[in-house]
Amino acid sequence: MADGQTSYVETAPSGSGFGQALDRVTLERARRGDMGAFAAIYERFASACYTLALRVLGEPAAAEDIVQDVFLKMFATVGGFRGDAPFGAWLKRLTANATIDVLRSRQRFQGDDVEALFDAMPSAGPDAEQGVDAWSLLMRLPPRARAVVVLHEVEGYTHKELADLFGQSESYSKSILARALKRLNDDAAGSREVQDEA
Repeated sequence: MADGQTSYVETAPSGSGFGQALDRVTLERARRGDMGAFAAIYERFASACYTLALRVLGEPAAAEDIVQDVFLKMFATVGGFRGDAPFGAWLKRLTANATIDVLRSRQRFQGDDVEALFDAMPSAGPDAEQGVDAWSLLMRLPPRARAVVVLHEVEGYTHKELADLFGQSESYSKSILARALKRLNDDAAGSREVQDEA
């Protein structure tokens, strides 16, 4: 950086998913519109974008659409990325925002009533064949609850960040998370009972 400060882009440790480092040269090339740099970024981060979108939306085709939308947006806005935070964190935020936008467009969460969100959810009885598979349990949650669980418990978003994403209060996010985790625990316990009886 010009002022002698070290950029996160230069010092981010190698990792996986959104935690992977992006070298400064690739970022600078992408800022100038270099298609090879965009291809390198896509190759490095597309899987992480897809995984997050799939976990939130639960639909492979919708997750693929999110990846395309996120990378088109990244292509258009990477010039504004300053490197104050890790590139992967910025891209994760774009992905989370895109998934929330899809949920909003489907109008699956009308109103702010947490009780209504869970009351409207069909009661899925335990299925011995499904067992206690985490994915199947997660897919039993309403879309908004699933998004809160994934973003908070898996991706590490704070309740303040979730409140900003959803345009709600922190207590709303906390309430949805508490109800969702209780529902997951109840469903897991019910599934285990059915397996034990079988």
